[in-house]
Amino acid sequence: MTAPAGCQLIGRWRIVEADLWDRGYLNLVGPAAITIGADNHGEIAFGALEASLDLGYGPSMVFFTWAGSDEGNEINGDGSAELLDDGSIEVTFTYHNGDEAILKAKRDTSSTAC
Repeated sequence: MTAPAGCQLIGRWRIVEADLWDRGYLNLVGPAAITIGADNHGEIAFGALEASLDLGYGPSMVFFTWAGSDEGNEINGDGSAELLDDGSIEVTFTYHNGDEAILKAKRDTSSTAC
């Protein structure tokens, strides 16, 4: 299954703020970002976390489960991303049996089209 036509969240988004961490932590290892692919897969990286996403789509929202590592520890969880009126997205990112973070991301304009 692929993303439905008109899903506005496909692409790379730069994570610019979070309710649990400051910007210095978000960009600890590299630029904090979430990539939402059209093929049911994506990626997220911030702080020391790197994870793969398995996606489900709506026109202005995606739902996902994720699995990855944070400081070498295997972790997983779920979440969603919703398009806001200002063109940014709000990502609800939940750790399995742990914290829930709210992240805000803006479309990454530094990437070039293929």
